Amino acid sequence: MKANLLTLLIASSLALASIPTHAQVAGAQPLGITVEESAAILGGWSVRKSIMDKPVFNQDGARVGVIHDIIVAPDRSVSYAIIAADQFLGVSHHDVAIPIEQLDFANGRLVLAGATKSAIKAMPVFQYAKVMAAMPKPRAEYEHH
Repeated sequence: MKANLLTLLIASSLALASIPTHAQVAGAQPLGITVEESAAILGGWSVRKSIMDKPVFNQDGARVGVIHDIIVAPDRSVSYAIIAADQFLGVSHHDVAIPIEQLDFANGRLVLAGATKSAIKAMPVFQYAKVMAAMPKPRAEYEHH
């Protein structure tokens, strides 16, 4: 089952990478996606509906956390799941990064074998990079426009 989850996540990221791109020509660039791309999307599955905010259990059926985020690497591969080990009213107090290949689907549940709530709380806290936000420039200010 672990391979199934990993296969689904990798296949979905590869499917996005394999969607053909079109040359951008001023005034001719279609907005959104093509009919073919739309059909490819409908054949996929939603991370938001299938994984996000879903509980994670260990192999004994004990709840050990909740999926809060999925990290996609620059090469478009799905690499880590961010699991909240401790939360109150939906606000996370201890997020950790778990390699995606350690997660599995079993009996309709997300499973992290060998995990306990205390083991996850003992892991280092995951923090997003603190990069200063820059205001985007209008398209007209770029040289090629």
